[in-house]
Amino acid sequence: MNKRKTGGYYETLVKQHLAAQGFEIVANNFRGRFGEIDIIARDGEYLAFIEVKYRSTNSSGYPEEAVSASKQRTILKTAKYFLTKNGISPDTSIRFDVAAVYPDYTIRYYKNAFTG
Repeated sequence: MNKRKTGGYYETLVKQHLAAQGFEIVANNFRGRFGEIDIIARDGEYLAFIEVKYRSTNSSGYPEEAVSASKQRTILKTAKYFLTKNGISPDTSIRFDVAAVYPDYTIRYYKNAFTG
């Protein structure tokens, strides 16, 4: 399986997990000139920008550790672009979450994993 198909598979697992938790998926694989956001979803009053990370083994660290400072900056810029492009009020409550998928398909979900 190539990287894009693998990523899509785990993003689908996370979307199913989120839907079961009451999230409403707004967009997935949103691309802007700065980068991509895996999943954008409504969670109550929040619009959540979600990065999905998967590791086939933990030998190179935990999946959530792969969301580096530079990756966070990319997500922040892309989120601002999404809000502007879609005419979403700057007063909208937003947050940045990380979904870490482990080799046994366990999903650890981190709300407010980083701030903008």
